[in-house]
Amino acid sequence: MNRFSWYEAKSLEDALKQANSNLSEELYNPSGDAAFFKSGGVDVLDFLKEGLVAPKTIINIRNIPGLDKIDYEQGAGMRIGANVTLADIEHDEEVMKNYPALQMAVAHAATPQLRNMSTLGGNIAQRTRCWYFRSVDHHCFRKNGDRCFARHSTTGQNEGHAILDNGSCVSVHASSISTALLALGAKVVIVDRDMKEREISMEDFFVSPAQDVARENILGKKDIITEIKLPAPSSSTRSYYIKQVARESYDWSLADVAVVAQMNDKTCQDIRIALGAAAPTPIRSYEAEAVLKGATLNDKTIKAAAERAMEQARPLSKNGYKIPLFKSIIVRALSELV
Repeated sequence: MNRFSWYEAKSLEDALKQANSNLSEELYNPSGDAAFFKSGGVDVLDFLKEGLVAPKTIINIRNIPGLDKIDYEQGAGMRIGANVTLADIEHDEEVMKNYPALQMAVAHAATPQLRNMSTLGGNIAQRTRCWYFRSVDHHCFRKNGDRCFARHSTTGQNEGHAILDNGSCVSVHASSISTALLALGAKVVIVDRDMKEREISMEDFFVSPAQDVARENILGKKDIITEIKLPAPSSSTRSYYIKQVARESYDWSLADVAVVAQMNDKTCQDIRIALGAAAPTPIRSYEAEAVLKGATLNDKTIKAAAERAMEQARPLSKNGYKIPLFKSIIVRALSELV
């Protein structure tokens, strides 16, 4: 790990004045003079320890006032500050009551110790956990290299990689919490270098490799996430989340699914189905949603939706198991809505 300076930001404006890069920029094109943000710091510390980035300055935004609150207003929805820890979200009564899919996703993220440290903003902005991307010895597309090592049909270790939208890069996004936020219709609030605020839907927040292989989200060098907004649920809203891992203890997702529906008894008036660890970004399965909108949820329609969700899947050499796995957990999640 290289030596670096530590800057304790007092405000958003103060932090933005100090920054000249971000983690994605430094991984793709190291400047040698980087000053970038950290909040909880879990992801940043991993990259430092592996020798993948060598910043000159780390700007701590963890203690900026006002970014660590959860506010809920009946009929208006919820606002969660970017520096709110996963542990605080997990145990918040309004989250449990109004956004059960989010609470389930957070409760299954990492370990209790990491949930006490990790922030929501940092979690959704973290980089992929692909072992080739995290290796200093492998210069893949995402680090300005010339190949995707995971794609190789014989030597590629791609058991946990993408089966949908898996073109040049087949990594999957690390944040399973983002899957629930995507299904819930969340928006990310970002402040830029001019202190201008904008709201971005979760779908538009993420960037696919086809759009820009160097990045996984739209954050620029001088952008800070300030909060995540969730729309108010109605009396007919039901939601559920499932994360499938190799071990019941702390592990990265092999497949996860979040479903949020507006139900009239067993009739699905509207629905959002989000998949994580299926593609390089969390994605909605519009095909599966189309099967269920206006339909009665029963064994037949639920199974048809699960089948439709996987119609475009293109498994790699070692991850074909993900197709039946996703079908299974989609069926399980949808069955919980009835």
